[in-house]
Amino acid sequence: MTPELVMTIGQDALTTMLVLAMPMLLVALAIGLLVGVFQAATQINETTLSFIPKLIGMAVAIAVAGPWMLKVIVTYTQNLIINIPSMIR
Repeated sequence: MTPELVMTIGQDALTTMLVLAMPMLLVALAIGLLVGVFQAATQINETTLSFIPKLIGMAVAIAVAGPWMLKVIVTYTQNLIINIPSMIR
């Protein structure tokens, strides 16, 4: 196993992780922005106000993107396991 192969595997793992985290991060960002604008407009300074909308938004994001996320991680894992014999020399 060469250092280049190890770096490629690590890079693929980080890329897959970023792709899998992106839907939830974008939902949290959008909801946080909307709640922040609402708080600024109404001058409500409650720090826990954004928790419930973010929690609901994350649950919806997981319900919508969950099957796709599962497919991506299963495909990555299958490719990694299939390529193990060619990695060991």
